[in-house]
Amino acid sequence: MVLVVKNLSETQELGRKLAYCCASLKDSCVIYLIGDLGVGKTTLAQSFIQYFGFDRVKSPTYSLVESYQNEDINIHHFDCYRLSDPEELEYIGIREYLMPKHLQLIEWPELGKGTIAKADISISLSGDGDERKINIESLTKVGKFVTKCAIT
Repeated sequence: MVLVVKNLSETQELGRKLAYCCASLKDSCVIYLIGDLGVGKTTLAQSFIQYFGFDRVKSPTYSLVESYQNEDINIHHFDCYRLSDPEELEYIGIREYLMPKHLQLIEWPELGKGTIAKADISISLSGDGDERKINIESLTKVGKFVTKCAIT
């Protein structure tokens, strides 16, 4: 499914809709965020995380992962851009982030290939200026549920 968003607030709204649909999940969910620098991956992730009440959302560019947890949800936002070797993810215990009610948002997933979990949803962003083309691909039953909920 391909969407075209015309501004930053539409990208943020998509992030909130995806979060709303993930809120009821009992399983884990892995969402890949794919695209060049500056296309809105972090913006989408930040609005997703803020939906759950986390006001201060930092980009994990230098820390590799930022986790946000409360009594309802566990969100782990990864940015693999500065990853030198996918094995670094093993050192931080990436497999432990796949428990039920854990959501993973992974930017630059291709750099963690072989170590990160397979995606339930793959979101590719492209474009420049204000307009973005967002391609959402549902790859599992969980992914199909979330995508259908967010788009309808």
